[in-house]
Amino acid sequence: MRLWRVRRRHDHIDAVLSEHDARWQLEFLRNERSFLAWRYEHREAAVAEAGARLQELLRAGWTSHW
Repeated sequence: MRLWRVRRRHDHIDAVLSEHDARWQLEFLRNERSFLAWRYEHREAAVAEAGARLQELLRAGWTSHW
């Protein structure tokens, strides 16, 4: 499930959340290619981390896009 997408120039970054073996994986994709993934015990922790990364990207000049 895609949590958010940001765009800048001709690039986009997606945060994708999925469940694997009773754990949650937060994966970041840049232009549809995976470049970072973390696993969490709790969904809330993964969503909070995604939110923190979104705020960093917005401060860096990326634009929120769904």
